[in-house]
Amino acid sequence: MRILFFLLDTLFFFLIGAALLRGWMNTRRMRMTQQPGIFVMAITDWIVQPLRKTLPRGWAYANIDWGSFLAAFVLALAYSALWHALWGGQVPGVQNLGFLVTVPFVAITFMVRTVLQGLMLLALVYAVLSWIQPHSPIQSVLARLIDPVLAPIRRIIPTLGGVDLSVLVLIILLQVGLLIIA
Repeated sequence: MRILFFLLDTLFFFLIGAALLRGWMNTRRMRMTQQPGIFVMAITDWIVQPLRKTLPRGWAYANIDWGSFLAAFVLALAYSALWHALWGGQVPGVQNLGFLVTVPFVAITFMVRTVLQGLMLLALVYAVLSWIQPHSPIQSVLARLIDPVLAPIRRIIPTLGGVDLSVLVLIILLQVGLLIIA
C-alpha cells in the first residue's frame, strides 16, 4: 500500500507542479517556446485547454493564467479524492471530518506542499547552476522564475563576501514551511 501512495504522490506532484509552473511562467510573461515551457505545456495541455474554455471571458484574458492554476486545483482535488478512497478518509492526527471537509483539506495541503517542494527544487538548481554555469541559458529562465521570491530576502540579507545567501535562506524557510504542514 505504501508503494501505491508513493506512486500516487509522485504522479500528482509532477502533474500539479507542471500546471503551477505553467501558470507561473505565463503570469511572468515568459516564452513557452523554450524549456521548461515546452515540457509543461506537453504535460498539461490535456487539462488546461478545456478548463480555459469554461472560464469567464475576463478571467481567460487576465494577466494571471487562471486556467493553469485551476487545472492544478482540479488535479489536487482528484488526488485528494483518490487518497480519500484508498486511505478511507482518515487524516492522520485529525478525527474523521467527512468527505466534504477532508477532500478540500487534503487537496489544499498537497498543493501547498507541491509549491514549497517545487520552489525548493528550483532554488537548488538555481544555486548549483550559479556556481557551475552562471551564464547558461537555463540560468536566466530560472532567475526569472525565482527572483520574485528571492527579492524580499535579498533586501534583508546582504551579499557577504560576494556570496548571495538568499537562496540558502529561502531553502531554510521552505523547509520550515514543509515541517509546519507535515
